[in-house]
Amino acid sequence: MVGLVLVSHSATLAAGLVELIAQLAPDVTVATAAGTEDGRIGTSADLVTAAVAAAQSGDGVVIVPDLGSAVLSVRVALEDAPAETVVLVDAPFVEGAISAAVTAGTGATLAEVIAAAEEARTIGKF
Repeated sequence: MVGLVLVSHSATLAAGLVELIAQLAPDVTVATAAGTEDGRIGTSADLVTAAVAAAQSGDGVVIVPDLGSAVLSVRVALEDAPAETVVLVDAPFVEGAISAAVTAGTGATLAEVIAAAEEARTIGKF
C-alpha cells in the first residue's frame, strides 16, 4: 500500500491531520516530519528522510508539504536518496493528504494516489 509523509512546520498541525486520516483511512501508513528536531516550528530534511523510511512499504510514498520551505526540506532529503517511488506532490495540505490517504486505502497505485492528491486542488468547498 502507498504510504504518506506529511511535512509540516507544526507538529500539532500534522498530528491533527494524522488523527483525521486515521478515521478515514485507518490502514494507510502516515508518517510525519513536523517541526524541528528540538521541537520548534520549522522543518528538517533529516526528519523527512526518517519519515519516508517509516512510510515506505514497497509500493511508494507520497509526500505532502504544508508551505514553501517544507518543499525545500523535502528536496534536500530527496537529493540524498532519490527514488522514483518517493514523490513530492503539489497539493493542498489537508485536502491533498485526505484525498491521497483515502485513495491509498483502496489499494490504488502510486500514480493514482499522486493524481488524487493533486486533484484536490481543484475541488471546491461549496
